[in-house]
Amino acid sequence: MNRSEDVVNLIEEGNIEKATQVFELVLKQADPDDIYNLAEDLYMLGFSNFAAKAYKSLLIKFPDEDILRAQLADLAVSDGHDDEALEYLSAIKPDSDAYVNSLLVAADLYQTQGLLEVSEHKLLEALQIAPNEEAVIFGLAEFYFNTKKFGKAIESYLALVKMGFTQLAGVSMVQRLGQAYAEVGKFEQALGYFEQLEDEQISPDTRFQIAFTQLQVKNYEDAIESFKKLKKDNKDYTTLYPFLATAYEQLGFLQNALETLQEGLRVDQYNIKLYEKASAVSLKLQQPDEAQVYLEKALELEPDSLTLVIELSNLLVSRQKYQETIDFLSSFVQNDEIDPQIYWNLGKSYNALDNDELALKYYQAARRVYDDNPTFLREFAILNRRVGNLEAARENVALYLELAPDDLEMQDFEDELLEDF
Repeated sequence: MNRSEDVVNLIEEGNIEKATQVFELVLKQADPDDIYNLAEDLYMLGFSNFAAKAYKSLLIKFPDEDILRAQLADLAVSDGHDDEALEYLSAIKPDSDAYVNSLLVAADLYQTQGLLEVSEHKLLEALQIAPNEEAVIFGLAEFYFNTKKFGKAIESYLALVKMGFTQLAGVSMVQRLGQAYAEVGKFEQALGYFEQLEDEQISPDTRFQIAFTQLQVKNYEDAIESFKKLKKDNKDYTTLYPFLATAYEQLGFLQNALETLQEGLRVDQYNIKLYEKASAVSLKLQQPDEAQVYLEKALELEPDSLTLVIELSNLLVSRQKYQETIDFLSSFVQNDEIDPQIYWNLGKSYNALDNDELALKYYQAARRVYDDNPTFLREFAILNRRVGNLEAARENVALYLELAPDDLEMQDFEDELLEDF
């Protein structure tokens, strides 16, 4: 075993003091090629301080070797030393053999700074210089993938696969293509790539993506098996539970769906989506009391959620709990920016309780949004006729019949309104 190997082994063992002593001897006595190889090993293993010192010692001896500057710049970017990285990069000129490497490092630097257009420009410049260099194509593919430009990412990953590269820097091109195709909604293509992965290549996130993709193409049985496997190995992966419940629901296994959601809530009792989904499934199981309890618990966790307020008020109205609806929504109607659905639910509730004045008030408040909703127009027309607002009733019916011209009952209603005039 040579001294370079000793350095790596000592660092991995955690004997930093001894590793430092041997490392200093290597820098003084070893051949430059050995020092460079040691720096590369340390760089790949993530021992950036040691790697940087080795590169710097070589740069002193070989000041014209720009590849050393590119490596040092890359290490500086990783350590968050942006100014130091820029200093190294600025010394590498376009005619240098290391210029393409410097462009890749600069792209990483500008991406970490959020300057995405500059980062892309550097990568495209590198591609123009070295169009067949796998590191450049891979850098561009990863940039597009991480910035959610999945269509462009697919093009670059496919180019790498055609060149014979299925894995680079620990990244599977097959996995990336599966994820990217799924992100753009091409689920069949995504599954084609996912199915090529070996089991040991599938991380929990990838397993979830596979199951989700199977769900999208309506392979519900396969999706259930994939979600169950993910759950078996990663019980705390709470994102899976509502989707596994959906797969059961699509196959008509509502009790399994509800049990899945309940299991998820035992893992994460603060997950709002699980409460919402459990409420919806409970309704399908004709368990309205349980459905209401789930929504109420969700609101306890997130009392400012307008979505939950609307869902609960919708449920109360559907259960004909009109006074409870009014009591529940009374604290929300003071806000002028309130969702019109709340006005409509209040209008329905007051209408059912024969409080015509307040029913009209809230229907009128909701009308600006729902004057193209047949159900709303029908209810509003009947209410207006009952309180004697015949012109408004005729207007509502006319709008309604434009949307539902075959409704014979409302055609008769319109005729009756004409007779009332």
